[in-house]
Amino acid sequence: MTEIRWHSRAGQGAVSGAKGLGDVVATTGKEVQAFALYGSAKRGAALRAYNRISDEQIFNHAKFMNPDYVLVIDPALALTDSITENEKETTKYIITTHMSKEELLAAIPALKGKEDRVYTLDCVQISLDIIGRSVPNSPMLGAFVKVSGMFELDYFLENMRRVLAKFPQKIIDGNMGAITQAYNAVK
Repeated sequence: MTEIRWHSRAGQGAVSGAKGLGDVVATTGKEVQAFALYGSAKRGAALRAYNRISDEQIFNHAKFMNPDYVLVIDPALALTDSITENEKETTKYIITTHMSKEELLAAIPALKGKEDRVYTLDCVQISLDIIGRSVPNSPMLGAFVKVSGMFELDYFLENMRRVLAKFPQKIIDGNMGAITQAYNAVK
């Protein structure tokens, strides 16, 4: 089973990103969960969203997990939230930041020794440049597709277009561009 934990703030699209990822995974015949835990969170409050992906039926519905991937879409949460909590020795971290990877690693002592499993990009800037507003979930999905190798980019884009079909073409195109740019930018 593959487990993914998203660290975000309300309004940044982590819940929508987790659900969108779940919709695409469902097209592959795999079992998937996408959920979030938050109360009556106001815009800007920290929250976590989760995905589980498996070839077999998923019976675990608890928030506790040992994530294979940690996706941090709010740069400040990389520094203030416990992003390494319950990690595995193989957990990969994809973190949105304006800092260089070296600066980020120096600022987060818990990532020491994990340098080869930390990937960075600026999802906020990518979304501002391409979508026109700060919605870093789509760029994070592009980075996840690249780092995980779970999908070919074209397959993912085709299925995300279907997920986003209820939106105007301008929004769909912006999200496709943000996913593609992030896929190519993640380091």
